[in-house]
Amino acid sequence: MRKHEAEINPKVGIITVSTSRWEKFGGVNDVNKMEEVKDESGKTIKDLLDFEVIGYKLVPDDKQRIVSAFRELIEKVDVIITTGGTGISPKDVTIEALEPLVDKKLNGFGEIFRMLSYKEVGSAAILSRAFAGVVNGKVVFCLPGSKKAVKLAMELINPSIRHVISHARGLK
Repeated sequence: MRKHEAEINPKVGIITVSTSRWEKFGGVNDVNKMEEVKDESGKTIKDLLDFEVIGYKLVPDDKQRIVSAFRELIEKVDVIITTGGTGISPKDVTIEALEPLVDKKLNGFGEIFRMLSYKEVGSAAILSRAFAGVVNGKVVFCLPGSKKAVKLAMELINPSIRHVISHARGLK
């Protein structure tokens, strides 16, 4: 790790996109309530992450609400990790909501994630639209909603997060 990367101590926000959970519990904005709202994927991100989570949002599968949560969190954090809404059903709109905000796509993240997913689930990996990009020097990762997929993605995110941030900020 380069010196400038070691000095980066990223603050992270998590957005869980789940209409069913949102309908049951309403909008939740407290990272300490993940267990209360039974957000296993969001909690898995928090538990596996090597960095501080300072923001959390639970939103429905709705483009405007996803963008609103993203814009609110991005002011406070260096990285946003979303979980849910990345599939191919008509209600899955996380990618459609956030991709237009991205300055640079990190195609390698989705490509490697799908390759690793293929090793675990076979051809079902083609259904994944896991995505990452840079927005104004900050990084966003959009993950599927399954706990297993989140665990796999965190194996990619944890070791690379400082390096990605340093490039996004032009510190390379």
